[in-house]
Amino acid sequence: MTNSKEHPSTQNELLLVDIRRIVEQARGQVKQTVNTAMLQAYWQIGRLIVEDEQGGETRAAYCKATLKRLSLQLTTDYGKGFDITNLRNMRRFYLAFEKRDAVRLELSWTHYRTLLRVDSSTARNWYRDEAILQNWSARALERQIGTLYYERLLSSKNKQPVEQGIINNLQQFLLGLGKATLRIVETHNYRERCNGK
Repeated sequence: MTNSKEHPSTQNELLLVDIRRIVEQARGQVKQTVNTAMLQAYWQIGRLIVEDEQGGETRAAYCKATLKRLSLQLTTDYGKGFDITNLRNMRRFYLAFEKRDAVRLELSWTHYRTLLRVDSSTARNWYRDEAILQNWSARALERQIGTLYYERLLSSKNKQPVEQGIINNLQQFLLGLGKATLRIVETHNYRERCNGK
């Protein structure tokens, strides 16, 4: 809130800051609302396509004919966003996240299209959760997937038990070697004492 005793130019600046904050908050809320509605709609469309596919022809025949017809009609009705590739992505989106609760609304459609490239459901869910936790942009998520971040992390964790096993075996060997060496030294000292008598 502005102070009426301040200089007019300062009051204007403070007013502008307040207004900008309100506009940015409103835009953020609109963006989140649109994103939520889009994700829910795409998930539902994917579900309908899968259910129709399961009741119809084989997948190959279905994809060629039905998706093409759907794409043409939906593009005529609603404009871009319903090409065959995007309809396939919606189908894959539903198949990858069949439980509606698995769709986290903090991520965008671009995030999910990137996640769909990950074959392993375990890795895909890890990338999804990490993207939310680390607040990754869609580009950052794509970079992490491209560098196989999850797979490298998993690989390094799997090496720990192997390396620890090697260290344990080496330690046992050295302890055994030390005991054997100690016995040799004791035997040698005993013989020398016996010979010295």
